Parts: sequence; C-alpha cells; structure tokens
Amino acid sequence: MKAKTLILGVIATALPAFGMAGNELDMVVGTYTGAGSEGLYSFSFNQATGVARLRSTLEVKNPSYLAFARDGRHLYAVSENNDATAALNSIAFDPVTGNMSYMNSQLTYGKDPCYVDTDGKMALTANYSGGSLSVFPILQNGTLAKMTMQFAGYKGGPDRSRQATPHIHCVCFAPDGFVLATDFSADQILSFRYDKEKGTLSAYGIAAHVKRGSGPRHLVFAPDGRHAYLISELSGKITVFDYAKGDLRETQTILADDAHARGGADIHISPDGRFLYASTRLKEDGITLFRVESTGKLVRIGKCRTGSHPRNFVITPNGKYLLVACRDADRIQVFSRDKFTGQLHDTRQDIRLSRPVCIRFCPAS
Repeated sequence: MKAKTLILGVIATALPAFGMAGNELDMVVGTYTGAGSEGLYSFSFNQATGVARLRSTLEVKNPSYLAFARDGRHLYAVSENNDATAALNSIAFDPVTGNMSYMNSQLTYGKDPCYVDTDGKMALTANYSGGSLSVFPILQNGTLAKMTMQFAGYKGGPDRSRQATPHIHCVCFAPDGFVLATDFSADQILSFRYDKEKGTLSAYGIAAHVKRGSGPRHLVFAPDGRHAYLISELSGKITVFDYAKGDLRETQTILADDAHARGGADIHISPDGRFLYASTRLKEDGITLFRVESTGKLVRIGKCRTGSHPRNFVITPNGKYLLVACRDADRIQVFSRDKFTGQLHDTRQDIRLSRPVCIRFCPAS
C-alpha cells in the first residue's frame, strides 16, 4: 500500500490543527478501485462554505467502508474483495497533514466485507457474501489483532435471487453495551452482548423481525439512543423502533423508495435529531426526507434527486451540509441543508472522484 500527498492550488488557506475550533473538518472517502481510483482519499472540508480540498491519498484495494477510531488518529477500512483476500485494514491518520499510512491488515474470513464499526477497542465487520460478522481486537498502537470470533448469519427470506444465502449487511455498537447486526437474508436484526473489558461478544438473540422479503440493510440510532431506524434494501421501507437493552420494538414502517427499485441504501439523522434522511438507488435515485416526531415516528416531507447510485452519505457536525457519494456518477454531491425545514439544495460544489462509496469525518480530539 502506497501513500501519496497531493496539493491542489484551489484554496490557499492554512491546514487546520487537529481538533481546532472552527469550520475545517478532516474527511476521508473510500472508493471502489476497479476503475482507476487509488483507494482512500483525504480532504479538508469547510463546513461553513461547503468547499473541499484534497490533501492526500492511500492505495488500498476496494476500501468501500471505513470507520474512524474515537481518537481520530486511526481508521479502519475494509477491502471488499470477493475472495480469500477480503480484509480489514488499520490506517494511521495524521490530522495535521491529512496523511494516511498503512499499519496492518487482518483477513475477515468472510467475502465482501461491506461495513465496519469500532469503539476503539474492538473492530467489527459485516461480511456480505460471507454471511458473517467478524470480531477484531485493537492493540494499543491501533493495529489489528487477528480475528478472534465470528458469527454466522441466516437465510430464509422469500427472494430466491437475493436471499438464498446468508448476508450480514451492517453491524453497529448500540448506545448501551449491545451490538446489533442486520441479517439481510433472514429479514431480522441480531443482537449481541458486548463485554468491553474482555473484548468479547456473545449471542443475545433476535432483536427484531421485519416483513419477509425486506432485506434489512443499514441501521442508525437517534441521538438520545431511545429509537432506532432501519432501511431495508429490497422493500425500500424504513422501520422505526423503540430501543432498549438489545431489543427493538417496531412502531412504524414508512416507504422511502417510491420507485420500488429494490435499492434502499443508507440512513442518517441530523445532529439535532429533528430530521431523518435515506438514500435510494437504481431508479429515481435520491435522498428521501422525513421529519422526526417527538414519539420517534416519521413524517415524510420530500425527496431530493441526486446523481447516479447514491450510496453512503454524511451530514456535517454543524448540520449545514449533507454530502452524498454517488458511485456511478463519479462524484460526491454537496447539498446545503435547511436546519428548520430539513430541505436540501444542491450547491453545485461537487467533489470529483472515481467510484466514491463511503464518506467519514474525523472526530475531534
């Protein structure tokens, strides 16, 4: 893996110091590398103006999903390979320069890892084609130890073309000491107890079932931790849950994908918890907008069209911008966001990049 620093003469402002108060954010983008991309790209993003500046790159194969450690100095990126080379990579990140350097990799022993989450002590991958969840301890220097545990997903959904084999699509740390994983082919969400001191997971049970054929994909928690929101890929619907102690209780299901294109993708909540957004692909690509009621339930308020194949997206910490990775359009679209209405407006400040699929902001120290 090879790092390279690039300097673009578009903006002449000084680079921000790590964790400084202000509007400059450290941002890393993961891509698919089959069409000429180098892998990981580091940017400085100004959350006051919506302007991005490229800082450096790192050659990594198919880093389609990544997560920063809470210290902001390490990130973990999957290599979404459909063979025995599928891996999780540990990357050192320098917030002063934006440089990234390869530290080590560990095999996931599950093909096509497509999601990673970390609490800084443990990293977890969801291996889509492998149909499994892999567990990796993180050593004191930020490198990864070998996989210590693995849990299998299930099948049983009615869609023979998409649910004939197990698929785990997302895994995330819940706010209260549990871990949840979307079991795509069995139309359910799995729950695990997390012992942080021992660094172990243990199967707790099924947190929730969703309607057969839904294909649960990504899950996100409300800022207060009392509600969780699931987007299902095949049904294109969002399921709203009350959450407590590893269990989910469904309170609402609402459609996000009007075109019924079976391309539900990502889901996020605004920093103030007032609005929820979901990306849908394959037909009428875009972001569907919802208002969050005091009960946690959703009211649909509109849809914003995007470039082709919107995958992951993020909202800036100040809530002013929403950035969408449009894979097949080879660009990241930058939308301004009205904090009062939740509506989006294309700023026409696209970040041109080959096959972008994941965007992450570095946490401040």
